[in-house]
Amino acid sequence: MSLMDIKERINRAETKANRPKGDVTLIAVSKVQPNARVEAILSEGHRVFGENKVQEAAGKWPAFRETYNDVDLHLIGPLQTNKARQAMTLAQAIHTLDRPKLATTIARIAQEIGSCPDLFIQVNTGEEPQKAGVLPSEADTFIKDAIALDLPIKGLMCIPPAEEEPSLHFALLAKIAGRNGLAGLSMGMSGDFESAIALGATHVRVGSAIFGDRVYD
Repeated sequence: MSLMDIKERINRAETKANRPKGDVTLIAVSKVQPNARVEAILSEGHRVFGENKVQEAAGKWPAFRETYNDVDLHLIGPLQTNKARQAMTLAQAIHTLDRPKLATTIARIAQEIGSCPDLFIQVNTGEEPQKAGVLPSEADTFIKDAIALDLPIKGLMCIPPAEEEPSLHFALLAKIAGRNGLAGLSMGMSGDFESAIALGATHVRVGSAIFGDRVYD
């Protein structure tokens, strides 16, 4: 499916949800994609991309930025505390703030360098033991603690369980965000972004539908 097709589907979903056109940010998830495919999407004028791993982002985006200096890079994979500084110099947004130690580390580095990417708190809406994210029952407290650290918390992020109806998880995330005064909702991927938009998503993360199947070494 072409980038234009995805953007048209997003526009239709925005209209159906009575939301302004352009209300939703499309993050093109370029993890494990060959540079030629990424270059093709860049050449079409798209500038918002998502990467899972700091190491892969570091090996890819500084070179692209020499040509495309307005790239808006979002880190959407789990972040190790010892990679926080590098992530903060590479990315304009981090969607996976999920624990106090990472929050205090980012806050300390932000004070040192005088800047901080936009942050989304990851909520483990399915309470899956193998997944990162704050449990829903602990989300309110963690959000307040992160804001108290002067962190730029823009919203929440979730990855619903593969076998469950995603809209239930999108609705839960929107409810938690709403009662905490957060506007950003990073939710929805290639197979379910339209239902995420219907439930308030501000950022959708679409990879395979744009790039095709991922290419692993």
